[in-house]
Order: sequence, then structure tokens, then C-alpha cells
Amino acid sequence: MASLFEQVGGMDGLRAVLTTFYERVFSDVMIGFHFTKADKVRLIEKEAEFTARILGASHIEYTGKSMVQAHAKHPILGGQFERRMQLLREAMAEHDVPEAVQVAWITHTAKLRAQVTSDPGSDCNHIGNQGRVMSLKILNKD
Repeated sequence: MASLFEQVGGMDGLRAVLTTFYERVFSDVMIGFHFTKADKVRLIEKEAEFTARILGASHIEYTGKSMVQAHAKHPILGGQFERRMQLLREAMAEHDVPEAVQVAWITHTAKLRAQVTSDPGSDCNHIGNQGRVMSLKILNKD
């Protein structure tokens, strides 16, 4: 059985989804202003490394900052975090990312909330997240 990383198409697949995602993020009225000075190409690469690890690619090294360090200068609100999650869901849907990959990716991203915002949330567990996934139907409630 193919790993979640393989199911999304490896690094090329991740980069394609993340390119679509960041195009939306950078132009989004609600959160785009956070990215006015960001290097889009670098963001895509760091997020691809990070997400590859989440999806089981232990051979890929994440070379970016911790979530706390990367977001410390930005006062990110819970609604903005949720908007980012919605844009990610849309990009994954556009690229026909398999449901198991979407669930693992969104579930892990949701666990990062406390590290990215000042909102309380659960801690991130990079190991074993594939076994503890939530239904996208629950996460996509209006």
C-alpha cells in the first residue's frame, strides 16, 4: 500500500497543491496581508518539507523554523487560522488529493493551532497522527 506521501504524488504533488494554496493565500482579503513580505517560493518549499514528514516521508528533512518561531511576529487570530485551513481544503480538492491524505493533513494542521495563534488547542504529535484522524465531514461543517 502506498504511503500518504506517495498518494499525494510525492514532492511534486505536494508542491503543486501548495502552489495553488499559496496563490490563494497571498491574494486572500482576510489573510493575504500577513504574506506581503514573504517569499512565496521559499514558503512552498518549507511547507512541502514539513508536510512530507507529516505524510510519512521520513527521508525528507524539514529545514524551516518551528511553528512558534515562524509565527511569533504575526498576531494570527483564530478566524484567520480557519480561513487558511479552508483555502488548504480547497487547494487539495482542486488537485483531487485522496481523502486519507486530506484527513491526515487537515488533522495535523488543526493540531498546530496553539503554536500558530494564541487560541488554546491540542499539541502537535508528529508520530502516529495517521492513526488518529478526524472525518473531513466534521472539519468541513459550516
